[in-house]
Amino acid sequence: MIHIVPSARGPAPRDGRRRRDPRRIAAGLLAMCLLLPAAARANDEDLAKQLANPVAALVSVPFQNNWERGIGPDGDGRRYRLNIQPVIPNNLNADWNLITRVIVPVVSQQDVFPGAGSQFGLGDTLASLFFSPTRPTAGGVLWGAGPVFLLPTGTDDLLTAKKWGLGPTGVVLVQSGAWTYGVLANHVWSVAGSSSRADVNSSFVQPFAIYTTPTAWSVGLQAEATFDWERSDASVPVTFFVGKVLRVGGLPVQIVAGPRYFASHFANGPSGWGARLSLTMMFPR
Repeated sequence: MIHIVPSARGPAPRDGRRRRDPRRIAAGLLAMCLLLPAAARANDEDLAKQLANPVAALVSVPFQNNWERGIGPDGDGRRYRLNIQPVIPNNLNADWNLITRVIVPVVSQQDVFPGAGSQFGLGDTLASLFFSPTRPTAGGVLWGAGPVFLLPTGTDDLLTAKKWGLGPTGVVLVQSGAWTYGVLANHVWSVAGSSSRADVNSSFVQPFAIYTTPTAWSVGLQAEATFDWERSDASVPVTFFVGKVLRVGGLPVQIVAGPRYFASHFANGPSGWGARLSLTMMFPR
């Protein structure tokens, strides 16, 4: 049997134009397929670094789930808290951004003191406004500062301070290579509300350090120290976390999870070990 093998080059086209080599086209398409995932990874790495920056010009909506235990004089209480934390940046001009960060807690708790039973509903809302330069300083420092507001949005007597609050807030950080490290802080004084409730006079300090890999993994450690000046008491949960930026239907999201440990805790407050799981949706502009 005689097999006729066609020439790899093929006959020259009649119009004199050179026919494109299909092998070169296939090689080009293969190269594009290999390069596109690399470009997506680079973009995801940038998004992960922006999420590590509290004053980045990135619209995001984190859903932060927290599990706490060891509450009450007998340590039998438990609490689940979902913090819905939209972050909305606005360009004021070429030099300044206004970053709005809101924390709306949804709380479910049981037996926080003997006979308390269970509660479910909204907690008090904390809203922060950061005026931040659009570019870092000559030393590479990023910062933002502004007011913070406490709104008594709690739907149960045991989920609210029943106070309106006001104070300053600020953040300072540096992003150097794969590292992001800095500190966020605020202080809130109550300015109005129920006279039957204790005044609010509270400081919050959150140091953090986050390492981001080229494949958009993030590994971090942060503390969330709260000092109550009225009671001279402090709570300091420390969280170790690992996160990854993924694509869900084309939408970039970050999933973060890790354990928490209360190095110090309020009297009758959460103690021991807890956990955190967060899902953040991002809307790059």
